[in-house]
Amino acid sequence: MSTNNGGKQQKIKVKLLIDELNSGNPSKISASIKALQANGDISILEPMVRLLLSDVSEKIKSEVIEFLSSLKDTDSVDEIMRILKDPAYNVVRGNILATIWNSPLNYSYYLADFVEIAVEGDFMEAVECLTIIENLEGPFEERYVLESQLHLQDYAKDTTPKDPKKAQIMSEIAILIKDFSNMDEDDEIEFFNEED
Repeated sequence: MSTNNGGKQQKIKVKLLIDELNSGNPSKISASIKALQANGDISILEPMVRLLLSDVSEKIKSEVIEFLSSLKDTDSVDEIMRILKDPAYNVVRGNILATIWNSPLNYSYYLADFVEIAVEGDFMEAVECLTIIENLEGPFEERYVLESQLHLQDYAKDTTPKDPKKAQIMSEIAILIKDFSNMDEDDEIEFFNEED
């Protein structure tokens, strides 16, 4: 009985802390971020990321990024990826990606998602994705490696003019993905012949 009561109290506490995040008061926001590190669950992640979209100070944004980078609960991986893929957060996608490669959590399951984001995103997002992919622990299931290769083929076949700097990053990602696969030399994908 007391466990159920403790769970209710915890939920109320988290809700109050989330309300403080939205208070507009920098000292309350900062205190709430610290309190949520100890008392939060995955329900706090989206409100935390929303702060990056708001006009809070750089200090607060930096605290949010530090918070997200230090997540240790493996349940937060799926939630962070859900948020990352939500178009509402595209403006802060680079920030979220930076927290992932700084994170101690394993995002190897999302290899293909990072390749897709690199393909869709701008140069800096591709750089962030490259860094993440370089640091993924693996092992990688064959289907995610194949899906990654398909994203890379789509990028290579796209006839729109490519940013040469991003094309270089995409080539580096392609090399990593090839290393993750068991492809024969004959099966190599032709990557990114840049046309001026």
